[in-house]
Amino acid sequence: MAIKPRLPGYALGLILCLLALPAQAGLRVFACEPEWAALARALVPEADITTATSYLQDPHYIEARPSLIAAMSRADIALCTGASLEGGWLPTLLQRAANPVIQPGREGLFLAAEQVELHSAHDHVDRSMGDVHPEGNPHVHLAPDRVPVIMAALVQRLQALQPASAAAIQTRYVRWRVRWNNLRSQWQAAASQLEGRSVVVQHASFAYLLRWLGIAMPLDLEPKPGLPPSAGHLNTLLGSPELERVSAILIASHQGNRGAQWLSEQSGKPVLTLPGTVTGEPGTDTLGDLISRIVSALLETAGDQSGG
Repeated sequence: MAIKPRLPGYALGLILCLLALPAQAGLRVFACEPEWAALARALVPEADITTATSYLQDPHYIEARPSLIAAMSRADIALCTGASLEGGWLPTLLQRAANPVIQPGREGLFLAAEQVELHSAHDHVDRSMGDVHPEGNPHVHLAPDRVPVIMAALVQRLQALQPASAAAIQTRYVRWRVRWNNLRSQWQAAASQLEGRSVVVQHASFAYLLRWLGIAMPLDLEPKPGLPPSAGHLNTLLGSPELERVSAILIASHQGNRGAQWLSEQSGKPVLTLPGTVTGEPGTDTLGDLISRIVSALLETAGDQSGG
């Protein structure tokens, strides 16, 4: 007579609990930038997430290549910045993917910039101003007070798409928010040491965080937004009295460093090259960790300058 194996009571109870859990449909997420992929991963870690760009790419200039079109056509939701950041490629991607769920005004297209108020909005924009976004500065993912607002809106959108997982998404959001608040307290402590400092920047990639920390940005390596540093403009910066007071020259990893290096060699100011978004590598794989890394680098540079 065959003997049927009997499960221990605790194992049987565990199986029954697992069977009682709601079935997890494989949510397919298309993220235009790594920062939104990171937020989605914190809420729906089981999701299939495609990210269109990396921290080494400028999100303004991406090709709507076939692999991205295919991923967009299959996605349940697309998470993008908006505010014209992806204006050169997202409309083409949406059109060619022809996903009826992911279209302007539909539930499947989530634009982070539409959830918060942006800095530096313009009533009038023309080409003479350079690469200026009329809606405002779209690089809002480094804003300590705005990211939680975006995250809360994303929670609601994901819960609407996956009502069976609403409770799990809410639990993960609460866990994320507790950690964010703890990190924010650390950043506020750092701000008391950094307030009144100033740095040279290239574009407005770090502007939200720098303003939040009380760090001024009196000089920009770009003669106009989106234009690369020119020899004439760099010489103008070198002659500016503001340059003497800055702590560092801050650029993002995807930006060319020739202008920053030249100005550093001529002025003696250090260059800080930091990721402009999450990298997927330990220490900068979440937005909270990324901001902590940037703040730490600014503190180190401020300390070196004070020591000098």
